[in-house]
Amino acid sequence: MKIQVEEVPGLMETEVVVRCGRAGGDAARVLAKLSELEAEGTGRLTGQLEGQTYLLDPVKVLYADTADKRTFLYTAGGVYETELRLWELEERLRARDFFRASKSALVNFNAIRSLRPDLGGRIRLTMDNGEAVYVSRQYAPGLRERLGL
Repeated sequence: MKIQVEEVPGLMETEVVVRCGRAGGDAARVLAKLSELEAEGTGRLTGQLEGQTYLLDPVKVLYADTADKRTFLYTAGGVYETELRLWELEERLRARDFFRASKSALVNFNAIRSLRPDLGGRIRLTMDNGEAVYVSRQYAPGLRERLGL
């Protein structure tokens, strides 16, 4: 991969051009990282759905989880795959009321409709879209403390 930087006096906005033999592999990874970088500046997240990249408002993300080394963002409108790892999302979303619910899930505290105790010390959360997300026994004390219980 060859990287070039060209300074253009008077240019009002940074422009990035990616030239490649085919749009896949390295080019796809570079475009994904550039999308994430652009989204960071706006406070938004990026997610892919059916080959398209979407800018997502973190407030509209209900929860995030991982499966098979892939990370997904769940909204009322759909499920988006993101290039970010769960720990990266946790760092980025901590200030927006997201908390770790298990080793593989982050939850938007403001998108919880109801909660109830479950077997084994877990807590079952019902999200605004009706889906159930479980807080593991390991992370349940943190949620109880946050709720003042």
